[in-house]
Amino acid sequence: MPTPPSPPPADPRRVLVIVTRQIGDVLLTTPLIRQAKRLWPAAQLDVLGFAGTLGMLEGNPDVHHRIEVREGSGWRQSWPLIRRLWRRYDLALVAQHTDRAHLYGLIAARARVGQVTRSRQDWWKRPGLAHAVELGHDPQHILLDKLRLLEPWSHRLAGAGTSVTPPAPQPLPPELLQRLGGGHVVLHPPSLVAYKQWPPAHYAAVAQAMVRRGLAVVLTGGPGGNDKAVVDEVAALAGSPHVIPCAGRLSLGQLTTLLSGARAYVGPDTSITHLAASCGTPTVAVYGPIDPRLWGPWPADGPAAQPYQPRALRQPRGNVVLMQGPQPCVPCNGEGCDKHRGSLSACLQTMAPERVIAELEAVLNRTPSPPATVTAAGA
Repeated sequence: MPTPPSPPPADPRRVLVIVTRQIGDVLLTTPLIRQAKRLWPAAQLDVLGFAGTLGMLEGNPDVHHRIEVREGSGWRQSWPLIRRLWRRYDLALVAQHTDRAHLYGLIAARARVGQVTRSRQDWWKRPGLAHAVELGHDPQHILLDKLRLLEPWSHRLAGAGTSVTPPAPQPLPPELLQRLGGGHVVLHPPSLVAYKQWPPAHYAAVAQAMVRRGLAVVLTGGPGGNDKAVVDEVAALAGSPHVIPCAGRLSLGQLTTLLSGARAYVGPDTSITHLAASCGTPTVAVYGPIDPRLWGPWPADGPAAQPYQPRALRQPRGNVVLMQGPQPCVPCNGEGCDKHRGSLSACLQTMAPERVIAELEAVLNRTPSPPATVTAAGA
């Protein structure tokens, strides 16, 4: 007979949240972290995730300690961490359904709640969980699926909010601050995969329209070669000194500062779009094949329920306007039209820049200029 799972503790003193995925997923775990801290204000709440992703929790007041593990590391390499984690926690909140996430939970805590799927491969996870959240019944936002981990304590969470907590702001580099002038918008041209990529020429057209309006345009991206190449291409096509490429130059805290002071933001289905939405920035999100019910940018006002429909040409939700193509196959939730990571998506390739510019102009016309809140490093 298998050992029955430990019941979920009413008031754990040490809690581990496990979120071993990308930085956007870490950001969308912050409502779970916030509610867990509200439930157990005296508890020490730590978060375990992949190296390079936990910067999204920088300055988060609810997190005591961040534990980084190298993605793809073998168990022999992880042995020092395993010894350090062994039964250290009263409760593990396993906010991923992957084998590795569940194994870390099994190591770290006697009592565990976690996400599972209907897959046969998940058979071994359920028996050890005090509460299992099964994914895939109905399309539901990833943020709401994570909050379901706290269902055993839901009677104590009446009226709890769902706001996403961005990283703590950090000062901007002085040379960038000097170029922002009387106002700026932020564009994030790169996408991690081709099937989420809006054409660089379209971003360049948006940048030119914003420059004509008298605004500086900051192009953001990560430090990787692809991100820098896409950002440099957009800057070259825009052909203006008021378009500022910043790929790899800003920390996540500096991005919080930049976005919080921006008149508006335009970007694809990516982590920085989620960050912009969490900062309260007026956000125009350009979405392709991915179902926004699962991954739409969560509005800053923290809606209590699913904010998005599966498809519409535009969906205004709080500070976010989510845009999709008119094709009847949207959202297919697949890897582009050719069903692989390098495939393009017709719903994005055919989304004219004029449509996004018109939406952005409408956002700017109804949004007053924010006070000058951005600061320079060393100020």
